[in-house]
Amino acid sequence: MRKVDLLFAEYSKSHRNATNKFIHWICVPLIFWTILGFASLIPSPHFCASYFGCASIISIIAIILITLFYIRLSFRIAIVMIVIMLMMEHFIYLTNINVGRQSRMVYLSVFIITWIFQFIGHKIEGKKPSFLKDLQFLLIGPIWLLGFILKKTGIKY
Repeated sequence: MRKVDLLFAEYSKSHRNATNKFIHWICVPLIFWTILGFASLIPSPHFCASYFGCASIISIIAIILITLFYIRLSFRIAIVMIVIMLMMEHFIYLTNINVGRQSRMVYLSVFIITWIFQFIGHKIEGKKPSFLKDLQFLLIGPIWLLGFILKKTGIKY
């Protein structure tokens, strides 16, 4: 069995309850977005592209490192996640431009609220979050959800 499948199986053990899964479908992408949002606020040069906006060098480095982690697990998942992360970066850029200095509070508020819901989901589930056992599961959550989408569409990862 491939490592990605083993990680998905392990992650699934604490994500069987329908309510917990529903919470994860909403909160995991938002948490991922806020982490990239926080990275965008670290002072650094920015790379700008027409029709896309700007991304900080710190954000780009974070995306590259996350992508390298995903490539080790599945090339197709890594490619799809690059697209998703770049789309998130675009919305982060729009948030930073439109909300300005208050974007920190937007990211912090969303981060705190979504983590509260995550822990409520795990309380309902009756199992601790996977990342308490192994931190790499913080990066597995987003691709675990993506795995469901890819399977539904018939795309092998």
